Amino acid sequence: MIEGLEGEPRLVLNARLAPTVGSAFQPTGFPDLGAAEFERPIDGQGVQPAVLVESVQSLTNHLESVGWDRSESRPVSTLAGLPYVEVRDKAGRFLTSSRLEPHRLAGAYIKNATIDGTAAGEWMIERFGVQKEVPLDWRTIYAALFQLDPLCLVHGVFFSDPRWSPYGNPKVRRAVTAVIEAHNARPVVSGGVKRDDVNPTAAEGRGSKEGYGFVPFGRTEYTAHEIQLDVAVDLEQIRGYGLGDPETRLLIAVALWEIRELLDKPLRLRTACDLELQSLNVRRPDGWELPDAPELTQQIANSGVRFESDGPRLAVFG
Repeated sequence: MIEGLEGEPRLVLNARLAPTVGSAFQPTGFPDLGAAEFERPIDGQGVQPAVLVESVQSLTNHLESVGWDRSESRPVSTLAGLPYVEVRDKAGRFLTSSRLEPHRLAGAYIKNATIDGTAAGEWMIERFGVQKEVPLDWRTIYAALFQLDPLCLVHGVFFSDPRWSPYGNPKVRRAVTAVIEAHNARPVVSGGVKRDDVNPTAAEGRGSKEGYGFVPFGRTEYTAHEIQLDVAVDLEQIRGYGLGDPETRLLIAVALWEIRELLDKPLRLRTACDLELQSLNVRRPDGWELPDAPELTQQIANSGVRFESDGPRLAVFG
């Protein structure tokens, strides 16, 4: 139960994962860098090779995605009662939302849209109560963010637009941090060939550049002694927003629900990286157990929190 976290500064979880098929997996890659290999310190035993399977920023996207139904362009039922900003074009077609934008409420399609006939940037400045040459009133900002999209207080938001500079560029860091690493990892080098039985010999205008002919390729995957998902929920930060107890418990319940949903569902991060849960351990607080998804769903539904808006707030882009 969430009540068992009272007074605890952090919740720290470790989950052991394993490939669903075979032993190899495809880690995250970066342009011009490839896989993020590094040496992991081992207490009293030097270092061991490791590789980053999923970065903090990417895993944040995966946590958010469990709460969004892409086929319906709306939140899943568990989060349906929480406010957010929906962006549509002038013809009324759905474009995006604060649950999908990389910077949430500070995303480009939101800050450059209009809300209630007012430029969204100016509209938010008024809601946040920020003023030029006056220190930021964080309690007012946190309360406004909670009413617009409470998930901004779970996964962070940064109003970095130059138009915000005179008002202090409000920034809320992530309250949930998660990463997946593979320890004692080794590369698995393989390859293949793209076949073309119609035109096996390249010709002018019909070569590999155009997608014709036989094209050999190489690929590097990895195998590892262990694959570990680490998650930390900054409970102290969430309490520090200065919201009421029901609001604070709701934010914690949402964070825990996302973690549980991520672990309960197939964790296919990319084409050749399909992982499944092997074990789950709560490092801190000792003896606490992560509730199951139905229980957390019930806590969210029975939070008793009232919002200004019963549905999404509409922003018009274009």
